[in-house]
Amino acid sequence: MTGLSEDILRDWQVRKSKTQKTRFIAFLQEKIPGLRVEEGGFPRCRNLVLGDVETADVIFTAHYDTCARLPFPNFITPKNLLLYLGYQLLILIPFFLLAGLLAALLILLGLPARLSAVLGWWIMFFAIICLFILGPANPHTVNDNTSGVLTLCELIAALSEQEKARCAFVFFDHEESGLFGSMAFASKHKKALKNRLLLNFDCVSDGDHLLFVQSKKARRLCEEALREAFSAAAAEGGKQTLIERTATAFYPSDQVNVPCGVGIAALKKKRGLGYYIDRIHTNRDTVLDENNLSVLIDGAQRFLALYHPEPDETA
Repeated sequence: MTGLSEDILRDWQVRKSKTQKTRFIAFLQEKIPGLRVEEGGFPRCRNLVLGDVETADVIFTAHYDTCARLPFPNFITPKNLLLYLGYQLLILIPFFLLAGLLAALLILLGLPARLSAVLGWWIMFFAIICLFILGPANPHTVNDNTSGVLTLCELIAALSEQEKARCAFVFFDHEESGLFGSMAFASKHKKALKNRLLLNFDCVSDGDHLLFVQSKKARRLCEEALREAFSAAAAEGGKQTLIERTATAFYPSDQVNVPCGVGIAALKKKRGLGYYIDRIHTNRDTVLDENNLSVLIDGAQRFLALYHPEPDETA
């Protein structure tokens, strides 16, 4: 890894509060000349952009904000939607119980049943917000999404000036609170993003199976080149690729806000469970497989050599 990546991994894993983000932005702008801040959206988002989004052939992205520390992992199964939804429902059961208990207590205190139920639901809602968004920062964010930030930094360092001239790089804000940073970016660059490919790195350092989830328009633009480039790089690095479309896999990250998006993540695999991501949003998010980053950088360079869109495809 470059010295910049080592510094980020050692000193900058927490990027949650406004102050923490401001300091990280200043640090990154010092290290990456030309990196600029694009502000907009609600809540106020500060996306970090390098290169010309309006003319780039490819936009490489990752979110730089980090999450609250939770007592349970954000468990994602991209090829098993029912299991994912079931896990999310399981997490919510204690909150439903809390709402019921609070409503019962308010009724005992003499409040009308309907009002008690409404207050119970609102208290549950705010409890969820406080835990998932306003809670204390997770001190360990190696996979989610320091790994994506490192991938972008390593890619910027690895590409030639000629290659970088064909690309733009974006570090998104406010992914963890609801993909707001990429929403603001998509709104600001709506015309440019209509037919422009975006590859988003999110949770890429913990798992041997590299997932690529393509939108329908992204498949039309790049599936053949994507498959050839990253499969070859993965094979040389001892990894495997899953080249999927949104009908066969899902990945809830920033690429969903643009028409030609590809979400990239690293998955584990277990018999009876399938492909999954675990550990993230907890103290156990400490795994960095540097080989994954090397494979993705190699694959991105191979991809740029293969991918040459027609002018009307990015107009």
